[in-house]
Amino acid sequence: MPAFRRMGLLGVVLAATPLAALAQPADLFFERTVMTAADGRCGLFTPEVSAALAAGAAQARGAALRAGDDLRSLADREAAARRYAGQLNCKSPKVLAEAARVQQAFSGYARVTRMTYPGDAADWRADRGTGKVARWRLAQDAALAGGRLTFGLAGREGANALVAVADFADGQTPYAARLVFRDATRTLGPYLDIRGKAAPLSRKLPPRGATRAYMAEARSEADEMLLPKGSEDGWAFRFPAAAAQALADLDPREAIAVEFLFPGERVRTAYVEVGDFAAGRAFLQVASR
Repeated sequence: MPAFRRMGLLGVVLAATPLAALAQPADLFFERTVMTAADGRCGLFTPEVSAALAAGAAQARGAALRAGDDLRSLADREAAARRYAGQLNCKSPKVLAEAARVQQAFSGYARVTRMTYPGDAADWRADRGTGKVARWRLAQDAALAGGRLTFGLAGREGANALVAVADFADGQTPYAARLVFRDATRTLGPYLDIRGKAAPLSRKLPPRGATRAYMAEARSEADEMLLPKGSEDGWAFRFPAAAAQALADLDPREAIAVEFLFPGERVRTAYVEVGDFAAGRAFLQVASR
């Protein structure tokens, strides 16, 4: 029996917070997907609440994967949720009443400007505040031999470019940078070390032949507002928008490699956890509605 039928039309009301303590992540994913699909058909919510609900669905999906659900079972749940939403009567008093409760529950969440998305190895920090200076909108710090790295979405108001900002203690300057991660067109799913959460991020990438790379499309001196903590200067590399979308499509348990290329075929690599990048990216969309 679908979770929606077991828990009432709208167990998603439990989800006023990013993850409700009383529901399983897979159930929350199902419920939020139902309401997102119903909203698409019926226009139930304001744009801000629609975006907040989508962000909540993305976070619930990530939590379900980390809890042990597999991609296929979640795809089946998503399909079932959309079928269920397709059968709802948009003008039903019960649907409208539950939609009103969701609107109220998520309206507070839609006003939140900062969120932290914990991961197994690292956190994503999201900030959708306004302002004209450059800032990190969604960022994760990562270890980098001989330097510091911050990676994520950054820019001035209305701009969210995928950027890596790094400094190097020895003063060396990379001439290029690239992102390396699993190629979903060549694989059936993530390559995860049998040690699970305890595995280092370097072991959460597939073999090189099953990866794809995105080269940075621009390099510049880093804006001081984007420098890693403790850095006085550094370099910023901007990656194509397609890389951000591909990253959002990965399993949250995976990792990506940020590789900096130096003369003499030298490479320095940092590893970033995928985590709730997709949820944080959806969270930022609330500000643009």
